[in-house]
Amino acid sequence: MVPDPEAMRRRLIAAGAESGFRGLMIDRRYDRDNILLERDQVLRVREYHREGADPSYRFSWKGPTGTTPEGYKSRTELEYEVLPRGAPPKELLERLGFQECQRIERYVEYYRLLGTELRLEWYPRMDVLIELEGEPAGIEAVLPLTGLSREQWHPDPLPLFAERYAARTGRPAVLTRDGLGDGRPSWEEG
Repeated sequence: MVPDPEAMRRRLIAAGAESGFRGLMIDRRYDRDNILLERDQVLRVREYHREGADPSYRFSWKGPTGTTPEGYKSRTELEYEVLPRGAPPKELLERLGFQECQRIERYVEYYRLLGTELRLEWYPRMDVLIELEGEPAGIEAVLPLTGLSREQWHPDPLPLFAERYAARTGRPAVLTRDGLGDGRPSWEEG
């Protein structure tokens, strides 16, 4: 959880982080009769919506989740960029018999620092999170630059963050824009 996203942004930039994509990111997870879920695999289409531009897509397969000796989450991933013309990838998956089984929408800001990718994430209703991806040595070098204590970092899946939010606030987390009733995500409110 990031208690002060603006302070986090300033810290990252002061440490030399390079800014990347900023915009709405939608993850659509697909499965067929829970075959992938039972195998701890993920088939996902990630949509990137940048203001004033057509969406771009990344098609991904993720293998079973493991843990490195250092305690980091690890899984094999295959990712492919999809050209921004023609039908969206979801049409292909649906024609192959896969159905969307999960959707997560959030506003994100990507940063790159010391060979590590950092992503600030604002959900329609939940805590602001930060995710780090990279090699263990790069992650260890970046952790102190974030200003968060080691105890504040968790390799937990998103549903556990949502459960902690609900337990702490008494309100369920909302991970899609249409979950708020009026369709406006929290980053556009007040």
